[in-house]
Amino acid sequence: MDTPMLRREDVELLAPAGDWDCMRAAVANGADAIFFGVEKFNARARANNFRMNELPEIMSFLHSYGVKGFLTFNILVFENELEEAKELIDACVDAGVDAVIVQDLGLVKLIREISPDFPIHGSTQMTITSPEAVEFTKPWGMERVVLGRENNLKQIQKIGEQARLPMEVFVHGALCVSYSGQCLTSEMWGGRSANRGECAQACRLPYDLMVDGVQQPMGDVAYLLSPKDLAAIDLMPELIEAGVTSFKIEGRLKTPEYVANVVSKYRKAIDQYFDGENAKPSKEDIRELQQSFSRGFTHGFLSGTNNKQLVDGTFPKSRGVYLGKVEQILRDGVVCRLEAPLKRGDGIVFDAGDPTRKEEGGRVYDVRRKGVKLEGEAGEGWIVDIVPGRSDVDLRRLHVGDRIWKTNDPALDKRLRQTFETDKPYRVFPVHVRVSGSPGQPLSTWWTDVQKGTTVRVDSELELEFAKKRPMNRELLEEQFGRLGGTIYQLEQLEAELHGDVIVPMRELNSIRRQAVELLSGERPKPPVYIKREASVYGDASIPASQVPRGEAQLTALCRSLPQVQAALEAGVEMIYADFEFIKQFPAAVDAVRAAGKQIALATPRIHMPGENGYHNNILRLQPDAVLVRNTGALYFYLRHRLEHPDQTHPRLIGDFSLNIANHKAADLFIESGCELVTPSYDLNIQQMIDLLRRSDTSRMEIVIHQHLPMFHTEHCVYCTFMSEGTDFTNCGRPCEEHRASLQDRIGMSHPVRVDEGCRNTVYNAIEQSGAEYLSNFMELGVSRYRVEFLEETPEQVQEVIDLYHRALRGEISGTQVWKQLKATNQLGVTRGQLVK
Repeated sequence: MDTPMLRREDVELLAPAGDWDCMRAAVANGADAIFFGVEKFNARARANNFRMNELPEIMSFLHSYGVKGFLTFNILVFENELEEAKELIDACVDAGVDAVIVQDLGLVKLIREISPDFPIHGSTQMTITSPEAVEFTKPWGMERVVLGRENNLKQIQKIGEQARLPMEVFVHGALCVSYSGQCLTSEMWGGRSANRGECAQACRLPYDLMVDGVQQPMGDVAYLLSPKDLAAIDLMPELIEAGVTSFKIEGRLKTPEYVANVVSKYRKAIDQYFDGENAKPSKEDIRELQQSFSRGFTHGFLSGTNNKQLVDGTFPKSRGVYLGKVEQILRDGVVCRLEAPLKRGDGIVFDAGDPTRKEEGGRVYDVRRKGVKLEGEAGEGWIVDIVPGRSDVDLRRLHVGDRIWKTNDPALDKRLRQTFETDKPYRVFPVHVRVSGSPGQPLSTWWTDVQKGTTVRVDSELELEFAKKRPMNRELLEEQFGRLGGTIYQLEQLEAELHGDVIVPMRELNSIRRQAVELLSGERPKPPVYIKREASVYGDASIPASQVPRGEAQLTALCRSLPQVQAALEAGVEMIYADFEFIKQFPAAVDAVRAAGKQIALATPRIHMPGENGYHNNILRLQPDAVLVRNTGALYFYLRHRLEHPDQTHPRLIGDFSLNIANHKAADLFIESGCELVTPSYDLNIQQMIDLLRRSDTSRMEIVIHQHLPMFHTEHCVYCTFMSEGTDFTNCGRPCEEHRASLQDRIGMSHPVRVDEGCRNTVYNAIEQSGAEYLSNFMELGVSRYRVEFLEETPEQVQEVIDLYHRALRGEISGTQVWKQLKATNQLGVTRGQLVK
C-alpha cells in the first residue's frame, strides 16, 4: 500500500510555547500550531506555563492568525485529581481549544464521556510505536498519535500505511534516553515523576560503567545516558514522504529566541519542499540552530539505530557552535583556527574534557588577525587571537588542545527578537473584494477572507452620485481599499462593477474599509464548537471487594532465570511469571512449571515495534496460562488473535505496571478491553494507591509488592555503545550474552543493565523496594493478588523472600517484620520506594 502524497495544507509545523513571548515568536515565524500547558496537568511543570483562565485569550490570539492551539495534558492523573481534570477539559471545550494532547487513557475515557467530538491527540507519553498500538486507541476516536521518538523512517511509513491515523513526529529538540512514559528514575530517586512533568534529568548525570563488577576506564566519557539533541531538518523531505502530517519541535522550557530560530528554519525547509526545491539546509542555518541550543546534533533513531552517534558522553549540556581548539596561549588570550565565524561580544566556553569541573568562559573582548583588531566578524578558516574579557577567563587554567565553543551570539538573538517584538501584525492574509454600484444607490462591497473562507458585506451610508469631473474607477478603489497596513489583511484581488460615472466621498470608502476589517477580524478568532455532555467523574466507579481474610491472598513470583523459577516453585508459589532476556529461554520455564502442576505467565517486552509480532506468535505457541502484557500494541495483538481464532484456547491477559494505570477510569478501560487483571502504575504513592483501590474493582487488581524498580527503559544500548565496536545488534558481537553491565552513580550504587529480545536496555535500581508494610491496607480493600519480582537474586534469596511474604499474607508476621528482616539480610538494605514519596 503506497503512502498518499501530502499537500502543503496537509502538513503542520507544531511549535512549543512556555509563555506569551514564545507563543508570539512561534506565530511570527511561521508555526501552524502551538502546544502549551497550563499551571496543572502538563509534562513541563518547570515551564512558566499559562493559567486556565487565559484559555479564551490564548485561543482568540492564535485563531486570529489562523494558528491552532493544542493543550498539553500529557501526564498521569491521580484519582483525587479527576474532578480538577474534568474542570480543565470543560474549560478547553468552552474556549475552543483545537485538541488536547493526552497520556492517560483514563483521561481519554473521561473526555469521551464529556464530549464525543472534542479532539484528542495521543501523547508520545502513551508509548505508541506500532500500528497495533494505534489501532488500540481507535475505539476512543483519537484524532492523531504522537509516535515514540525511537521509530525510524521505515517504521513511521509502515505505521501510517497500516493504521491510517494522522501521525505527529518530533523533529527537533532534546531527546529522552528512555522511552517516553516508561522512565521511572526521577520517581525512584526523588519522588519527582517524569510521568507527572517533574523529570529531574537523571540521564544527564555522570555514571561509571561496571562490567562484571569491575569499573571500566572510559577516559573523558562520563555521561553514558545523555543523548545529543535531535535535528531532523535535513530529513524533512523523507519525513513528508513517509506520511508524517505534524512536525513537532520540543522546547517548552526554551527561550523565545530558540522558538523563533527553530520554527523559522523548519518553516523554510517545509516550504522549500513544496516549492519543488531540493535545497538542503545551509551551513549557516545549522550553525544558527546549534547556537540557540545544542548538545551536538543527531537524527536520533529516524535514520535507524546507530548507538555510536546517539550519545557523545563527554558533556551533558548545551554547547552551542564549535569554534576550534586552543593552539597557543597568549598573555591576554588564545590563538585558534576558526571553524565558525566569531566577533566581539560573543559568548565562549573552554572545554578541557572534564565537565565535572568548573569551566572557563565569558565574553569575547577583542578578535585580532595578524595583530590587527577586527571591527567586523572573523570568518571560518581564519587564524585569530581571541581575547576574552579580563575578569571572565583565567588563562592559567587553559591548555593547548582545549576545545572552544561559541555559547551565545547577541547579534543573532537581537535579530530573532525583532521578529516578534514588533507592533506590526505577525502575518497578513489575502482579501478579495467585490464592488458594485449604480447612481442613486449605496456602494455595495463584499470582502472575503480567502484563508478563512468568510465573506462580509459593507454598504456605503451615502448614495452614489454622478461624477462631474473624475469618476471612481477600479484603480481608485484598489488604492483606497488596499490601505490595510497595520491590519492582518492584504488586498489581493478586486472586482468592480460600476454603472455609469459615479462617485462617493473618500471618507465613505475609508469607513467601508474600516468596517470590513472589523467585521472580518471578528470572524477570525471564533472558536470551534464541540458537543458537551454532563458527565460524572465517579458515576461508573466500582465498589472494592470485601476484605481478604488472612491466608486467602495469592502470591505470584516474577523470575528472570530458570534457577529462580525452580526456587519459586519449591517455595510453593502457585503462579510464575517468566521474564527472560531471550525468548529461547521460555520453553524450559514452561516445562518446569507445567511439571510442577503450577501456572505460568510469559511476559512481553515493554515496547512493541512494527514487525515484532513474531515474538508474540512464539508466546502463543508455548500456550502459557497467561501473558503479562506491557504495552497497548501487544495487548491489541492478543485481543485481535482472540477474535480471529474463537475456537482456540487463549491465555488470560494481565496488564502490567507499564500501562500506567493511575486512576479507576484507566483500570476500567483496560479491564473492559479484555485484561483479566491489571497492575497499578509505579507512580502512585500509598495515598494515591489507596484512592485508586477505593474506586476500583480490587478483585481485578494485582499489586507488585517487592521489586527492583525498572528506572530507564531505552533503545540506546549500553553494551553496544561502550562494550563493542559495533553500531547496532547486527555488528555488536552481543557482549550482553557474555557479560553483565551496570551503571555506578555518584554515591557508589551500581544499577544493573539488562537487555531484552529487541536489544532494548532496562536499568534497574540497585536497591530492592518493598511495600510489605502496606499489605494490611491493601487486603482491607479487597486486593487478593500480590507479586514479588526478582532480578539477580540467588535461589536461596528467592526462597527467603517468598517465605517472608507468604508468612505475612497468612498473618503469621506483620509487614513491618518483613521489612526489618529484608533490611537485615540485604547487603544494600531495602527501600520503601515510591509508595512513601
